[in-house]
Amino acid sequence: MYLSETTIKLLEEKLAILNSLRPIDSLILKKIKERFEIEMTYNSTAIEGNTITEKETYWIINEGLTIKGKSLKEHLEIKNHKEALDYLYELLEKNKRNTISEILIKQLHSLVVRDSDTNIAGQYRTGNVFISGSKHTPPQGFEVASKMEEFINWIKNNKNKYNIVEFSAIIHHKLVNIHPFWDGNGRVARLFMNIFIIQSGYPICVILKNDRKRYYRVLQEADKGNYKNLCEFLAQAVLRSLNIYLEILKPSKKEKDQSMKLSELELYSGYSGAYLKKLIVSGKLEGIKKGRNWFSSKTSVDNYRKSIK
Repeated sequence: MYLSETTIKLLEEKLAILNSLRPIDSLILKKIKERFEIEMTYNSTAIEGNTITEKETYWIINEGLTIKGKSLKEHLEIKNHKEALDYLYELLEKNKRNTISEILIKQLHSLVVRDSDTNIAGQYRTGNVFISGSKHTPPQGFEVASKMEEFINWIKNNKNKYNIVEFSAIIHHKLVNIHPFWDGNGRVARLFMNIFIIQSGYPICVILKNDRKRYYRVLQEADKGNYKNLCEFLAQAVLRSLNIYLEILKPSKKEKDQSMKLSELELYSGYSGAYLKKLIVSGKLEGIKKGRNWFSSKTSVDNYRKSIK
């Protein structure tokens, strides 16, 4: 087990609350889905270097606008990612739980780069690649096909051996570790892992651009077989999505009034902001990241104090 018992308990408790609020009103669900589509598309492309902002992503997707000063390739990456995400949702709505295959991964890749990198869409690389800033060297081109076959077999044989968030984190790492395509591997891996997360009832998991350095660091740790920090990192991203859903579906005025930046909670809690952030990241304190800032509440601090007693 890579996730702490505290993190697993928190995930299960919040998922249970979300399930109790289902079925969700179709209009509200549509609005939440649109919000996450923008977030997912913006952050996933931005992690890989796209300079289009989140607001500009909204304009491109919902208004069909062209952003001055941004390249055609960047526009196409936004458009293609949204199309791949729509395909993923459509697949999940049809409850096709037994469609995990190399064909599906190639289809996702084909959609992700369909217009921005037409020549490589849906095709495994045949040559060698190097990942900038990483010590990991992906398999050689001639090994990709056999490595992907092993990957799919691993998924089929290990799904019930892990917590689903752990499983999704490991899948994500294994796919980017093989690096089967010339480009777009990260975007495909983040989409592919969400198939398992969403099938299990959780909302879509978005890895934020602002967390890119930590994201790369925990992936590099996983290269050495240490999955703990990657799993905890991904769990916090899932918890963030759960918190957003619950804030929309079941807003608590009391809790909203108590939601505070960590710097504001220092005086009340007696803990430094850095320590409070560490507690949140480790799953010991309830909190959420909004933009560049972390938030928690007096109630959450009180609950933490009770738990350590």
